[in-house]
Amino acid sequence: MKFYATENIKNITLVGGAKAGKTTLAECMMFEGGVIDRMGSVEDKNTVSDYHEVEHERGNSVFSSILHTEWRGSKINIIDTPGMDDFIGEVIPSLRVADTALLLINAQSGVEVGTEIVMRYLRKYNKPTIMVVNQMDGPKADFDLTLSQIREQFDENVVIMQYPYNSGDGFNCIIDLLKMVMYKFPPEGGKPEKVAIPDEEKEKANELHNTLVEAAAENDETLMELYFEEGELNEDQMRKGIRQGMLNRDLLPLFCLAAKKNMGSGRLMGFIGNVAPTAGEIAPEHDKDGNDISITDKETTLFVFKAANEKHAGQMSYFKVCSGEVHAGMEMLNTSSNSKGKLNQLYAIDGKNRTAVDKLAAGDIGATVKFKNTHVNHTLRTGDDGVEIDPIVFPTPRIRVAISPTKTGDEEKMGAALRKMHESDPSLIMELSKELRQTLLHAQGDLHLNVAKWILEKEHGVTVEYGKPRISYRETIRREVKADYRHKKQTGGAGQFGEVHMIVHPYTEGLEDTIVGSRNDIKVREVDVHELEWGGKLLFCNCIVGGSIENRFMPAIMKGIMEVMEEGPLTKSYIRDVVVLVYDGKMHPVDSNEAAFKSAGKNAFKAGFLDAKPYLMEPIYTVEVLTPSEYMGDIMTDLQGRRAIVEGMSAEGNLQKVTAKVPLAELYKYTTSLASIAQGRALYSREFAEYKQVPGDVQDVLVKENSREEE
Repeated sequence: MKFYATENIKNITLVGGAKAGKTTLAECMMFEGGVIDRMGSVEDKNTVSDYHEVEHERGNSVFSSILHTEWRGSKINIIDTPGMDDFIGEVIPSLRVADTALLLINAQSGVEVGTEIVMRYLRKYNKPTIMVVNQMDGPKADFDLTLSQIREQFDENVVIMQYPYNSGDGFNCIIDLLKMVMYKFPPEGGKPEKVAIPDEEKEKANELHNTLVEAAAENDETLMELYFEEGELNEDQMRKGIRQGMLNRDLLPLFCLAAKKNMGSGRLMGFIGNVAPTAGEIAPEHDKDGNDISITDKETTLFVFKAANEKHAGQMSYFKVCSGEVHAGMEMLNTSSNSKGKLNQLYAIDGKNRTAVDKLAAGDIGATVKFKNTHVNHTLRTGDDGVEIDPIVFPTPRIRVAISPTKTGDEEKMGAALRKMHESDPSLIMELSKELRQTLLHAQGDLHLNVAKWILEKEHGVTVEYGKPRISYRETIRREVKADYRHKKQTGGAGQFGEVHMIVHPYTEGLEDTIVGSRNDIKVREVDVHELEWGGKLLFCNCIVGGSIENRFMPAIMKGIMEVMEEGPLTKSYIRDVVVLVYDGKMHPVDSNEAAFKSAGKNAFKAGFLDAKPYLMEPIYTVEVLTPSEYMGDIMTDLQGRRAIVEGMSAEGNLQKVTAKVPLAELYKYTTSLASIAQGRALYSREFAEYKQVPGDVQDVLVKENSREEE
């Protein structure tokens, strides 16, 4: 493959719903560019993009795939992404490194819920976007309805570049508003014939052309003046204005096509080649301190946005060249892991196929193999200045399960496999929960979990099962009590003796600043504030006067209290927000030791805690559900059955958004329920909000369950 300079490189990513035809369009673009001799199909399982076995089994994309095509002296890197929202962790890195996004919409199903999620990330990354209405040859294709949904759903300046003359089963003509011609395709697709716009369409085409000219002129003062003077812009002037509008994200050009029949893809590629921004025209990457990394930086900088364990190649690191020029054999420092290595091979990538290259310019996308200690979000740099590119932020998981191997002794093998999978997919997170005594797997949804299970079993040889995760409850108290305990043990020789008297009461915010001198009954001498790693505080106060307990035994008392704090008496959950005042006790000159006072402190605190009206607190999450309006009633009913408190409802285009506070205990398998209620057309996200008191009846059930487990 020849070397391409930065000004001849364009990076695009294909995003959209699961059946929008992204993989088919990618195949079409490679065929049009002459990179492949014939188009494969998803149905025949022979596309360049979808090459993993799991993708062949499922019939859709699971991983992002890097491809390329060539067009009139330019290299167009293509990143094909999954359409299911469960695999958003594959989409976000692709958006991060792309210069332009192609947002595909199925003309038969229109704007779907997942499209809004993708659009949020497009806005976040400020990506120039081309909207593509695909499958115009489908029997239910409706361009006008889809266009109205786009304009209703998105507060964006969508400008029509083309519209279909006929759609549905007989689709074969596209009216182009930039060139003001009609493209008529042969029945098998391919190269079209340019014909005059039919008379009955001229008025509509002229009106839309003028709208396009005005939109192009608005993005450049010189063009605006020229338009006012002459009332028209030529094609080159329009291209200039459209490019500037795309860079400012003030203009989203809209195309239509039928990728499966290769009708319209060539014209789209021509637009990408002539108008879409090059790698050098978009905003540069920046480091963790917010400083720009210019493509002309003297140091070569690579940003690893994707990693994969390929069967025959091993660890593959996919990167974008953010500055400088990278050569095969170049020594580089991984500034994220502080490890050095040599780029022994450089590759241009087309799915599973790799082509060795000698060098890549700034803005290009490539890959290397077995560069040690290198994962997603790592920066490789020739300089030793420690510069790290600002990392990709992956979305919060929406589902979690307990995971365990079906075969005893495979725990370590499972853990190693999951850690390796996380390196390739940071949105899949394994947690070894000491508190819950479970291994948890956090993911984006049921499909994400199913694919993870498939990979574990097929690629790592570990069969696993999923189960219901426990809930991280917290225990605390309502009132102040006094408690004491005498630990006395005589075994024939030296015995054990320790007696502790304490006050236990609830912690309130800021109490540590006022507790000294706040009581009349006892004198608070010392206050140790413990910020608990599981949230909340413990105030341990030494109120001993007269030496009834020597100071050397206070840490032992504290240890005893912490043992109870880490395994509360109600449900074995962590205790939080408690104040303990040790105000009296007794010692023995011979038998008192640390073990005795640890036991006395532990038992006194446990007795006091149980007498102080203890109660459970549960984690509450803020949940947002995005749904078509026809499912609102059923979704609201379901949420109310999950003890949810609805905080708001609002419209987002033609969709409805519900915001609610929901206990984590009620969110188990919610993705499955939501998919059933809304026929897969609703999405939800969740984020931890707070801890709140568990209702009394629920607490009674939980305490009884804990008692049964203990028995």
